[in-house]
Amino acid sequence: MPAGFRFVVKAQRGASLRALGADAAESVAWLTERLDGFEDRLGAVLYRVPENAHRHDDGTSDQALARLLAAWPRRLPLVMEFQHRSWHVDETFRSLRDAGAVLSTTELPEATVAPDIRVTGTGLYLRLRRHDYDQPEIDAWARRLRPFLEVGHPVLAFFRHDETGRATELVAALREAVARG
Repeated sequence: MPAGFRFVVKAQRGASLRALGADAAESVAWLTERLDGFEDRLGAVLYRVPENAHRHDDGTSDQALARLLAAWPRRLPLVMEFQHRSWHVDETFRSLRDAGAVLSTTELPEATVAPDIRVTGTGLYLRLRRHDYDQPEIDAWARRLRPFLEVGHPVLAFFRHDETGRATELVAALREAVARG
């Protein structure tokens, strides 16, 4: 295995939703109890909050996120992906930043505009979920990533894995485009 190789664990959808519920500590403990075995090879743990889980302005969602972040072991790198736009507000970004958690930059298949990149923790985490990317689109992502890489932010980037099987080609193309500068 290459020296720089890192594993990324994607939390089960139910675990992500339970962790935003009343029992965050129990849900987080259940997920993280076996992750220490990865040691320094653990690149991130992704909690994906699905499109149907909206943030509520009454403070309950912010409190739920605060409970999850408080329960999260700081030694484990956490990435939060909020698919519903209601979560993309200053309160969420501040909570993630205070906890050192990374906000996933996710480009969904139906996106017509590239998503914002927001630094909330150490590094960037990209989920590029469109069915395919051509070279000009790969080059555009490379240009967007270069300034973050230049100041020392590590980047974990993932392309959609599906029946087309192009994810590894796209990763290689992105790596080459970044290296070309």
